Amino acid sequence: MSAHAAHATTQPASGHATRFEALSLARLDALLDVEQQAYTHPWTRGNFIDTLAAGYQAELLLAGDTLLGYYVAMQGVQEAHLLNITVAPQHQGQGWARVLLEALNAWARSCGAQSLWLEVRKSNTRARQIYETHGYRRVGVRKAYYPAAAGLREDAIVMQLNLCP
Repeated sequence: MSAHAAHATTQPASGHATRFEALSLARLDALLDVEQQAYTHPWTRGNFIDTLAAGYQAELLLAGDTLLGYYVAMQGVQEAHLLNITVAPQHQGQGWARVLLEALNAWARSCGAQSLWLEVRKSNTRARQIYETHGYRRVGVRKAYYPAAAGLREDAIVMQLNLCP
C-alpha cells in the first residue's frame, strides 16, 4: 500500500505541489544521483534494484520532476523497518524529512505495524535529533555496523517508534 496521497498538497518554494511516487527504474538514475551526493558510503544501483525485486516500500517525494527525497522500508510481522531515508542535500533544512517520516508512519500503520525500527550512524547527530523529535527512542547499539573512512567501521544507534495509540 502506498502513502502517495498523504501529503499531496504540500507546496515547496518552487511552487510545484509535491507528490509521492513509487520508485521505478525510470527514476533510478535521479535517485542514485541524490544518494551519491548525500552519503560517503551510498547504496548502489544493485541495492535499489534488490529493493524493487523484494517488493519493499520505496517512495519518492517529488516537486514537479525534482526529487526532494525518498524512503525505503520493509514490512515485518507487526513492525516495519526503515532501511533508507534521504533528503536531497540542496533541499535539507526545509521540513522534507518530516514529510517523509509522516508518509512512512502512515504506510507502516496501514500495514498493521505496531512499531517502526531504524539504525542511524552514531555520528549523524542531525538525523538522530530529527528522529527523536518525531518520537523515536534509542533502544540499542549495533557495534561496527556501518562502513567508515579508511576501512574502519562505525556504530549504529538502533531507534524505535511505537505506533500504537
